[in-house]
Amino acid sequence: MKLQWKDKYSDIVYGVNDLSDGTIRFIALTVLFMQPNLPDTIIIDEPELGLHPSAIAKLAGMIKSVSAKGSQVIIATQSTDLISHFSPDSIVTVDQVDGCSKFNRLDENKLQEWLEDFTIDDLWKRNIITTGQPNY
Repeated sequence: MKLQWKDKYSDIVYGVNDLSDGTIRFIALTVLFMQPNLPDTIIIDEPELGLHPSAIAKLAGMIKSVSAKGSQVIIATQSTDLISHFSPDSIVTVDQVDGCSKFNRLDENKLQEWLEDFTIDDLWKRNIITTGQPNY
């Protein structure tokens, strides 16, 4: 299949080589999340790389939609923009403790007072959420 298109304001014919990396990534993610027969589990490392902030919001919406249909979606990310679209109980942080990975699900009840004034990504950036942070 050859993908080509023409802008309505120009006679130039564009091809896949003219797409940005972020556009190609977003098309691939859209194809994955919009397929009719979804897998039980989808695991993706840093799906937000190269995406415009508005595309990250659309990506989060697709992830939620797929999850609502019964697929488990596991995303590894360092993007506060991406996590800001999810509730704390959907976020699991990972820390290395004595050479072992320690997984912690955020507790929305413990963060509720903070979430009245701040977003989840604000809490992460301000180190209110202390798990999943780099340990130097």
